[in-house]
Amino acid sequence: MDLTWNEFERTDMRVGTIIEVSDFPEARKPAYQLTIDFGAEIGIRKSSAQITKRYKKEDLLNRQIVSVVNFPKKQIGKFMSECLVLGAVGEEGDVILLAPDFKIENGLRIG
Repeated sequence: MDLTWNEFERTDMRVGTIIEVSDFPEARKPAYQLTIDFGAEIGIRKSSAQITKRYKKEDLLNRQIVSVVNFPKKQIGKFMSECLVLGAVGEEGDVILLAPDFKIENGLRIG
């Protein structure tokens, strides 16, 4: 089903920097809990991401990523996810994060 241009424009995708990474042992599938800085306008948000197949915690710190920041919050166990980290999903369910090629300002909108 095709989206209209107006529907696409409502999706607020922003660049953020991962500032904290924690294990998420309560998750059904292996995942990390991420704390992401989206700059002054949006602030700090948390997300759960099933990215443990390709990424180690230390590799994620200070890494810029792309997330959708205007989805409703989602309760995952005792954790509240506040944004959706975007990535390409491989055949075996491994996720490759979407990220800018160069370091840019946190909070910049993807369009």
